[in-house]
Amino acid sequence: MLRPIYTRLIRLFSVPGSNPDLLKAQFEVFSSQVPLMYSIVLINAWALAVNFMAVAPTWLVVHVPLGFTLICSARLLIWWRARHTVPTSEAAHKALKQTNRFAFILSVTLTAWALALFPYGDAYLQGSIAFFIGITGLGVIICLQQLPSAAFIAAIVINGGFVMWFSLTGVAAFAGMAANLALVSIALLMVVTVQFRHFAGAVSARRKLETVSRENFRLANLDSLTGLPNRRRFFTHLEETFAETGERRLAVGIIDLDGFKPVNDLYGHKIGDDLLVEVGRRLAALMEDNTRIARLGGDEFALTVANCPGDEQLLALGERICKALRDPFVLTEATVQLAGSIGFAVYPEMADSAHDLYERADYALYQGKRSNRGHAVLFANSHVVEIETEKQIEQALGTADLEHEIDVFFQPIVDIQNGRTVAFEALARWTSPVLGNLPPGQFIPVAERIGLIGPLTRVLLKKALASASRWPDDVGLSFNLSTHDISTADGAVAIVGIILASGVDPARLDFEITETAMMYDFVQAKSAIDLLKGLGCGIALDDFGTGYSSLSQLHALPLTKIKIDRSFVTDLHKNPASFKIVKSLLALSSDMGLSCVIEGVETEEELAVLKSLGGELVQGLFPSHARNRSRRVSAPAG
Repeated sequence: MLRPIYTRLIRLFSVPGSNPDLLKAQFEVFSSQVPLMYSIVLINAWALAVNFMAVAPTWLVVHVPLGFTLICSARLLIWWRARHTVPTSEAAHKALKQTNRFAFILSVTLTAWALALFPYGDAYLQGSIAFFIGITGLGVIICLQQLPSAAFIAAIVINGGFVMWFSLTGVAAFAGMAANLALVSIALLMVVTVQFRHFAGAVSARRKLETVSRENFRLANLDSLTGLPNRRRFFTHLEETFAETGERRLAVGIIDLDGFKPVNDLYGHKIGDDLLVEVGRRLAALMEDNTRIARLGGDEFALTVANCPGDEQLLALGERICKALRDPFVLTEATVQLAGSIGFAVYPEMADSAHDLYERADYALYQGKRSNRGHAVLFANSHVVEIETEKQIEQALGTADLEHEIDVFFQPIVDIQNGRTVAFEALARWTSPVLGNLPPGQFIPVAERIGLIGPLTRVLLKKALASASRWPDDVGLSFNLSTHDISTADGAVAIVGIILASGVDPARLDFEITETAMMYDFVQAKSAIDLLKGLGCGIALDDFGTGYSSLSQLHALPLTKIKIDRSFVTDLHKNPASFKIVKSLLALSSDMGLSCVIEGVETEEELAVLKSLGGELVQGLFPSHARNRSRRVSAPAG
């Protein structure tokens, strides 16, 4: 029976250390109330001492209050210095326990001092002692309400001592005051107990709210699929890092997966998601202390490189990333292979702001995917010139009269076994009144980027078909389609309408597409190609051999022809590797029943080797010279 009571008393007068958040909150609130508490104690003590100066000994009315003042001032200074400190829970617990002990010592000392003055005063002065003890005790209790153990100690020592002393004086007025103070003290301690429960509950609720807020912040800045930082967190980190980097080099790299779209379309979104998770893990494993990787969305990732090393080391990191992405991904339901391209930009050499740094890394990626797919490209001064040129082209294209400014030239496709021209490939030429004559390699990518490629394709196709309508029936027309031309149903339907309106037999048409065009939206692209194939048109896969999924495309698409990229033909007679590749591709096309056009033939020696390998259809500068090279064929107006 006694043990539970003893345990409760120990708990009542001690500072629990099991709740770190509550301890720190108690410390924070109490440190702000310390000045008020000590002010109450010292003002009341000196007021009482002044009342007794004429009747009590000097040591009792001067020396003792001075001692109180020095001790309280020292404690006040300690807490004042700690008012902005965020202590550990252990430090807070230690400070609060010291306050408990000091509350006991100070309460005993104050009470003993006040009662020691009692014999020196008359009834009026003795009443002032009652007022001093009562007011001081109640004020201290209120100031200690967030530290209930100290509040109970002060109440029991100060007010308890007062009640006992004045109850035994035999003076009815003093006994009544003692009884009244006892009731007020009990009520106030009950209020302190309830208030502290609410305080502890508020601390707990705040802790839960902070936990939820932190979790929400984490989730808001986390890619839910890969677990990597998301686009939002990447740009926040980039801005923060840029602001702190000073004169040190900072690089941004943007990674885009090559071949992810066909995998997603072929195997489904579940496999696509699993693949992105593995890509995220593989990229994260390559990161070092100064690099941070994030997923921007879709199949695009980005990284920052703080304290960036030299350009060679940066490109070496990019090549390690690209190499890692080329390794097969062994998933539960399939083993897939893709690749990745990465563009880098470096501050301070190539950017003045975090935004420019990102934009220029993105431009480097764009250029890399056009000319060096599957590798790392670093933004350079030459790209600044290209950007300025592209801006000029973009502005000029936006106001161009395509019907009058765009012309069609034709490059022959020759059967080298009999020397007959079997078809012409349509090539665009733009004569801008502002910029002059521009080749398609300059303005077609810009037209694709700003959304003008659809109207441009329709103008070119109409003019090419108008010219082809005057050719012999056994001469075909080869025409290039871009990603945007076959990525929407409306685009494909518009092309079909132009063909039917031209009066040209669809069987005379070959439409050339690239793997890049297929990767954008494989399902829609295949649907558009099926529509054109059903009309009777031929379908040629352009730049064959330079992509990462060409063999799979051969099986998935209704192709009638492949075009071997010119990179394999240059110096074919000197390069054994190119010789073997072209030989293999010719054999492959023959085995699959596909026609094969070899692009980029420029010399007599290359032509001779191709003849010896059994090649038939070629296209390039040499056979074009033999057939008067590229010929402009006028398209009738309208």
